[in-house]
Amino acid sequence: MSNSTERYQKLGLKEALTRIYRYPIACKELSFIFRGAYSKLPKNVQSLIFQDSLAAFRLLPEMQTSSAVSAAHLLFQSAEAVLPKQKKNLAITEYKQAKVALKRHRKARQEEQGSVQLPQDVLVHIFRFLDLQSLVSVGQVCWSWNLAASDNHLWQLQYAIYFSNSDNCLKTKVQQSGRVIEDKMNTLLQDNMASQPSVDWRETFKGAYIGNSLKKLTSNRGFCGHCNAVVWLNNLKCSNERCGLKFKNQQIKLLSPCQVVKYLLDDPLSLSSSSDSDSESDEESISSLWAYPKHLHV
Repeated sequence: MSNSTERYQKLGLKEALTRIYRYPIACKELSFIFRGAYSKLPKNVQSLIFQDSLAAFRLLPEMQTSSAVSAAHLLFQSAEAVLPKQKKNLAITEYKQAKVALKRHRKARQEEQGSVQLPQDVLVHIFRFLDLQSLVSVGQVCWSWNLAASDNHLWQLQYAIYFSNSDNCLKTKVQQSGRVIEDKMNTLLQDNMASQPSVDWRETFKGAYIGNSLKKLTSNRGFCGHCNAVVWLNNLKCSNERCGLKFKNQQIKLLSPCQVVKYLLDDPLSLSSSSDSDSESDEESISSLWAYPKHLHV
């Protein structure tokens, strides 16, 4: 297996596309790869990228957020601009079929709006298991999910993860058997916040978010020195279950989409240079973080 093939497979884009919360990010990375690397890569890697793009279009009807639709459209535009004629025609066909299927799915969901919904307390409990980016994504699915994702305790949890100091920070322990999550929210409530019972944690988080390093808070990708690969990040930590590293040990370097492309091309500067698009993606993340859903279907 060539180095470029191995690096591409380690990106895990094929698996990420099947997850509703990572689908937009994976589509965006594929579009960057088409624009910046496709023509420079070996034929076998080009084939993998093309097949993953077709898979992304086929999965589009299952996605519910406007960000997923926008990301798929961006991927289509990039693929159309780069692919040779035969593959371009296949991509166009798949994308058009996906758009038709998406409209049918939306219509079916709208007809089912009167069906039984999960209770808000159940949604809030489920959303406590999500990282920041996933919590933002579910809040844009529909009004019911947006209401649950805006729960004050959920944002208190996120605030504790990102901004509390190490002595008072919320501590979350994930055990692989059964994925049991043990949190110490009560300690945070009693010790630190008892005197502020009416704090709006979403607004508090928003203020701290804008005032801190945006790149750290909005990055979904990093280079893990322990795994020696580009990995997905969950709350600034390597998502590899066998890694278990914390961000503070400095073995995780945050990456922009452009740097992921450079990594794929084996550019030695990819892990030390920054991208001009960082500020644009950060501003986009700020606006989407506080947005209400545009499509109200479940």
